Amino acid sequence: MSLESSIAEIFGKSCKSEISGNSFGSHCTYYPGKWELNPGDGAFYGPKIDVTIRDALRRPFQCATIQLDFQLPERFNLKYRSADEAAAADAGKPPPRPVMIHRAILGSLERFIAVITEHFAGKWPFWLSPRQVLVVPVAAPYREYASEVADKLSILGLYVDVDNGENTLPKKIRNGEIAQYNFILVVGQDELDSRSVNVRNRDDVGTKARTETLPLDVIAEKLLALKTSRSLHNKLQ
Repeated sequence: MSLESSIAEIFGKSCKSEISGNSFGSHCTYYPGKWELNPGDGAFYGPKIDVTIRDALRRPFQCATIQLDFQLPERFNLKYRSADEAAAADAGKPPPRPVMIHRAILGSLERFIAVITEHFAGKWPFWLSPRQVLVVPVAAPYREYASEVADKLSILGLYVDVDNGENTLPKKIRNGEIAQYNFILVVGQDELDSRSVNVRNRDDVGTKARTETLPLDVIAEKLLALKTSRSLHNKLQ
């Protein structure tokens, strides 16, 4: 993160820009991470805070930014009414002028999406993933239960797909792994009888043995908790 101040004249208001830059700096001291001051690198209309992130090749890109703009309020002759307006008028003071704030948390959305996609290498954390859960029946008789599981999780706001195609079970699971689904839920006779699902984690690719089986209500609760936590780790608690 960097603070870029500007002391160039802005309609003869150079002092205003400098003071606001100092105010920005005093607030940056509360930021727990590292930040640096770049004098003179602010916009022509005022100082700004820039957040720079690096892509998978360690190239820096400026994304988020918050900028103070003294120019447009001057150009449009903007004023606002305050609680002490009457006292200010009696004292001969002009109405106060606002300061415009330009706030772009993601910066260029296309650039941000490109950088974050490269950063996660397509393995999105659960709360961001467009492919959160894939339900796979072991055979045709269990397709109805697979759809029931998917419907229950979808109602809770999760992104869920069902593979009721004609591929073999290993092929369906492999397809789900390649598509980077966070979790693959396998259902068969045992799961149907116990109203449960067999859970396969995306980060345990290649596991051939039977994995953990959880009741349907429990897995729904755990998935919602993982989504709410916004954790970067694909792990159920």
